[in-house]
Amino acid sequence: MGSQITIYRRIQRTMKKKEQNTRFLTAKEGKESSQWLEIDADGKVLGRFASEIAKILRGKHKPSFSPHIDSGDGVIILNAEKIRVTGAKEAQKIYRYYTGAVGGLREIPYRVMMEKKPEEILRHAIKKMMPKNRLANAQLKRLRIYKGGEHNMQAQKPIQVEI
Repeated sequence: MGSQITIYRRIQRTMKKKEQNTRFLTAKEGKESSQWLEIDADGKVLGRFASEIAKILRGKHKPSFSPHIDSGDGVIILNAEKIRVTGAKEAQKIYRYYTGAVGGLREIPYRVMMEKKPEEILRHAIKKMMPKNRLANAQLKRLRIYKGGEHNMQAQKPIQVEI
């Protein structure tokens, strides 16, 4: 009888500790602390830069990160055409997509894509580093990429950040 009481008390103590330590962030609290960051991509390496941006979009840089809450910040990227790749990727990297038609596989080399749509290179890299779910789609809507050094997002009062 005495051992059953001590076991019961032990269980009660551990439950109290769990109740005290558990604090979940609500969706409203996650949105309140979001802000816009302005980042320059001039001379940055594509993959390393994209992983840092994905981290910011998800909110992993905040101590209040929770994987099921959208608590990330908005990101404005400038000078997308000045991003660089290392090694032989410039000559070998190929972007593929499928049109949906029979034999509709299209391939675009990195150099051609860089001339036509440098923003899409960065958007593609960041999107591939995000989780594949609806929350990530919502987080990617807060990503703005611009070719030059100018943007029209002054109303959001972006904070300039160096990565």
